[in-house]
Order: sequence, then C-alpha cells, then structure tokens
Amino acid sequence: MRVALDARKLDDFGIGTYIRGLLGEYAALPCPEELVVYGPPGRDVPAALRRGGIEWVGERARPYSVAELWRLALRARRDRAELFHAPHYVCPPLLPCPAVITIHDLIHLRVADRHRPALAPLYARVMLRLAVRRAARVITVSESTRRDLEHRLAARPERVRVIPNGVGPGFHPVADATALEAPLAALGLAGPYFLFVGNPLPHKNLPRLLDAFAGLPPSLGRLVLAGIPARARPGVAAAREDRGLEGRVTILAPVPGEVMPVLYQGAVAVVCPSLWEGFGLPALEAMACGTPVLAADRGGLAEVVGPAGLLVDPTNVDALREGMYTLAVRDSLRAALRAAGLARARAFSWRHAAEATLAVYREAVAGRCPDRGTKGTDAGRASP
Repeated sequence: MRVALDARKLDDFGIGTYIRGLLGEYAALPCPEELVVYGPPGRDVPAALRRGGIEWVGERARPYSVAELWRLALRARRDRAELFHAPHYVCPPLLPCPAVITIHDLIHLRVADRHRPALAPLYARVMLRLAVRRAARVITVSESTRRDLEHRLAARPERVRVIPNGVGPGFHPVADATALEAPLAALGLAGPYFLFVGNPLPHKNLPRLLDAFAGLPPSLGRLVLAGIPARARPGVAAAREDRGLEGRVTILAPVPGEVMPVLYQGAVAVVCPSLWEGFGLPALEAMACGTPVLAADRGGLAEVVGPAGLLVDPTNVDALREGMYTLAVRDSLRAALRAAGLARARAFSWRHAAEATLAVYREAVAGRCPDRGTKGTDAGRASP
C-alpha cells in the first residue's frame, strides 16, 4: 500500500509532535507500506526517515489555504497514493483515494477567540464537517474528542478510532538532580518554580492561572510560562504587569525539544489549567519526567492524567491557587504523584500509536466497517 502523509505541520507544537512521533516509529517498524511524506518546503529530511520506503517531498501550499485543497489532491494523484492521511482536520475534497483524518480536538468550535480572523470559525466548522463526511476513517486521540465528534459533528461511530498520543523516549527522570542546574541556569532559571507550557490561546486559561499565582506567597517560587510565541509575548507581559508580577513570572520563548525534559524536571509542578484540551501532551510529558501535574478536571486532560495528578475546576481561581499551594508544601503528595505519573505515562507510546494507525490505514483501504451500532474505538486504543 502506498500512503501519502501530509506533514507540512511537522514543526508545530502539538500536531508537529504527533507527526514526528508517528514518522519516527514508521521508520523503525518493518512495515510493508510505502510512505510519501509531504513536508515543509526547504526543510532537511529528518534523519529518522532516511530509509527505504519513505519518500520526502517538499510542499509549499500553506496550511489552511485554498491552495492546499487542490495541490494535495493533485500530488496524491501524481504519486499514485492508495490512501491519504491528514493529521489535522483539512481533507482535500478531490482526493483520488480514501482518506484517514486525525482530529485532535474541536477547540475551534468550543472556545471563541477574538484574535482569530472573523471567518476562521466558519472555515473550521465547514472543513471539519467535510472531513468527517469524506474520511473513510477518523482517528482521534481521546474519548473526550470522540464524544465531541459524534455530538457536535454527527460523526458515524463506526468510522471513528481512538488512538492516544505517545511520549518520546527523551522524557524520563534524570538520576542526578544536580545535572539540571546548568541547563536551567542557561535559561535564567533556578528553583523553585511552577511551569506552564503552551501557546496562550483563550482555551489555555492563562489569565486565571496568573490570578491564582498572584495570590500565592512569593516564598513558594516563580511561575515560568514556556513556549510563548513572539507575537503573543507583549500581551502576556502586559497581563503579568497588570497583576504586579513582573519579578515573579518568567516568559520563555519556545524551548528546543531536547531542553524540555530539563524544564519539566526542574519544576515543583506543571500546571495545565486549560478550559478544554483534546489530549494534553505537556501533562503526559511532565508525568513521564516524574513531575507532579495540576490539571483541569475536564476534557482530554482529565482523561490523560486520571488519578495520577491533582485535578481541579479550571474556572475556579481559588481551586487553582489551592492546588498550587498544596503541591508546593506537601512533599509526600509530590512524591506520590511522581510515582503515579511515571506509572501512568508508561501506558502511552508512539510505537503503539504507530502500529494502531497503520492498522487503521489497512482497514480504510480494505473498506472494512463494523456494524453501525458499535463504537469504533477498540482498534488501537490504549488503556491507561
């Protein structure tokens, strides 16, 4: 089978991690599939992909543009693809073959964002509905998003497969904690600190996190906001200053992937206060590093963290503050969550995700479909 995979978002944070995780395992697996990977133009081919059976093609069509709707379909036809995999919600309507679509969440439909172009929600809704109708199979990363797909977009249950994300091998505890000091110092950091990781979009709930942190005693340490893109830093800095937190909140640009495990492990806790997530990669990566997690008690975050973290109502500033305080002062709780998080993180692997996704490819091409009355979530689902 010849599979065309759209990897133009390879360098994005969440979707990019998903693409890199799958491709790394595809390259390592002895699979008979041939892969044609449509990557960002001008980017070097990742070393892991330099093997037989994987062909790298640069594609200049910008994500979420009109051009991608016809260019990718044309490429798939020219490359004789038997299946097309879109790892985000845009499915070109004129594809010459069946499609597998990965939809990570329905944040576009759940949370308003006044900074997006006015037509963005309409575009997202239209493309999501088209993708769900066009795709032979829809992969999603959590039961939470599966329910959203069925309730909000009328996705047919027998076409949906839940395959959780994995966590990379670089995310693990270090034996010697003193080894963290030098790389943290290079970032201008020293403990103790709480850590938030992500783009400060509205659903990330950063204003409430800042409000909660402002009420903590300064002796408990700093708050580090990591992964803040340049365009968002002025707004985040203004929010920090409005609360008088200039000396207590550190804003970091996106951090290289190899540095992220160090940043996680240096933290007292990782705080994930999102109003909604389809999954929650920072929470999983933190647990894999042995760092306690304070997370929202809803959506994919609650599903990923489960009983291995401290879950609170993300709309309640007092609950966020109390959770942070509790983790800072209770050594025994942090130790218990460290052990529970490490155990839970072991249930998530990119190898499992890749094998399950390949199985969905084969199922989609073969045209197999269970009875309409069944839930199509057991093919490749992890049981954390």
